[in-house]
Order: sequence, then C-alpha cells, then structure tokens
Amino acid sequence: MSDTETNTGTTSVPGALGDDVTEALRAGTLAPSPHNTQPWLFDTRDGEIDVLLDESRVLAVCDPEGREAVLACGAAVFNIRVALARRGRSCAVSVLPDRTRPELIATLRIGSGRQPSSDEIRLAETIDARHSNRRPFTDAPVTAAVRHALTRAATEEGARLALLTDPASFDTFAALLRRAEHVQREDPAFAAELAAWSHHGERPDGVPVSAGGPRGVDESVLALREFGEGEGKAAREFERQPLIAVLTTPTDTRRDAVRAGQALQRMLLTATASGLQASFLAQPIEVAQTRAELRTLLGGVYHPQVALRLGYGHPGTPTPRRGLADVLVSPSEERGS
Repeated sequence: MSDTETNTGTTSVPGALGDDVTEALRAGTLAPSPHNTQPWLFDTRDGEIDVLLDESRVLAVCDPEGREAVLACGAAVFNIRVALARRGRSCAVSVLPDRTRPELIATLRIGSGRQPSSDEIRLAETIDARHSNRRPFTDAPVTAAVRHALTRAATEEGARLALLTDPASFDTFAALLRRAEHVQREDPAFAAELAAWSHHGERPDGVPVSAGGPRGVDESVLALREFGEGEGKAAREFERQPLIAVLTTPTDTRRDAVRAGQALQRMLLTATASGLQASFLAQPIEVAQTRAELRTLLGGVYHPQVALRLGYGHPGTPTPRRGLADVLVSPSEERGS
C-alpha cells in the first residue's frame, strides 16, 4: 500500500459538514481500539479530513509507545475511506504527512465523481455490524475460500496475514498467550489500567462488563482478556481450536502501524461480511518478550502487529462509541489560535 491512496465515502455532520463527511466520520468512530479507548480526533476543512492521535487516550501500561493507538487510528482511516467511497467520493490519503506534527496520522483529500466498486460497497455496509466478540465460538472450521479472502484483504493494504492452521504453531501461540496473560495479570499497574477502562455501561468508551464475555473454564486453550470482575461471571467452555490470525508488517515503524490498522480493518470487515466473528488476542503482542518469540514463530522476518481469534458464533455485544461532537477538533484548538 502506498502512502497515498484513492477511495470513496459518505458524510453529514454538525454545522458546516456535509452529509458525506458526517457519515464518513461516524464510520471512523466505529473502528476497533485497545480497551475501546477510541484514541482518534478528526479535524475538517473544505475538502480535507485530518485524523489525529489523541495522546491522552494512549494506554500507558500496555501500549507505552502508542503503537496500538496509532494502529487504531489507521483502522479509522480505512473506515472513512470506504464510507466516502460508498457515497461516490474519491479520497487521496497521505500518511504521516507532517514530520513536525507526529500526532497527525493521516490527511484525506476528498474528491467526487467516483463510482464505488462492489467490494467497497460491501465493506462499507458492514461497518456498523462489525464488533469484537469475546464469547465462545462454534467448532465449525473457517473455509478455505474465506481464509483466502482474509489474507488477500491484508495484502491489498500492504500487510501480511499469517494463519496458524497447523497444530504445532497453534499450541506454541497458545503457550505464548498464556505466558503474556500471566505477566500482565501479575502487574498491578496493568490491572489498574484495565479496571479503569471497564465499566457497567455508564460511559461512551471503554468496555462494559456485558461486552467482556464469560470466563473460560480452566481447560480452555486460549486465555482471553477479562474486562470487569471475572469472578462474577459464569465459566463457559470455548471452542477447542479457533482460527488464529496474526497480522504482520515488513518493518516496525509508526508508518507500519498505520498501514497495519488499515489492513486490519479491511480484513475485519471482510471477515464480518463472510459471517465470521473476531476477538483480539493482544497479550502476546503487548509483552516484548512474547512478541519477539511470536515473530520467531512466524519465520523471524515480519513484525507481528495484531493477533486475532476468528470463528463462527452468535453475535456479541457492541461496545459504545463517543459522538462526533466529542471527537471533532475545532480550528482554534488544533491551530492554537
């Protein structure tokens, strides 16, 4: 994927924003983010949208370098792109366009008169339906055709999707996941941060306990992150061997994180359109030692950016989202006037 790309969108927002832009920005707010922190801000001008990193929403403990937050902003960029495409709007994207403003993740320049492709329409129509599903899946295998579609989606955005389909790789990943989960759970600062972003539905961000999923029984293969009081939830048996997917990039720069975010969202929307559910397995990516070992497991060349559990199951519970008024930057705020 090049730093400048063409795509479409839709919108309508408060005040001067048109319907195409409003709809595109609303789509941007539906991107995934760690602990549902929603670490993005949007600044609009005539014909342009800036996507900015809200550094106050970067998780200091599990994401100290802000890589996951930047990746989330990249996912928001992709949603905006396809939302604009659906409305017949072209969109040139410049990634990290200003070295003096590291918080500026991307600038999208909007055109018109572009016919959306059937794939863009399909992905845009899936944005509202996509959400993380932390509940058990069935043991039905993901078909070869869907697996191919997922890997192609990542490749189209300049990333690579590794599917851990052989038992040895799966078992090694599961061991790394359990070890990383243990490291994080033993860290009081991590536990406090996780608790701070868990709630009972009273906030427009973070993860409500109702969306956190049940506890796994002791013999569950994968250790899933628990939001809220795990002791108060009934234990459920999870699928024995879900499809594990690891999204990787050739290098490990800030630009790669933006690229990975766009690839992640294209892949997640493709999965949703194919009837798949997905949840994040962030632990081995967030712990430096296990991330290095995961890279070795994948061949030692590409850098793992996101790990996912994929499968078929009943829909989960969407997490809340902030309104556009909360994520729009006023000109005076952004330019310091």
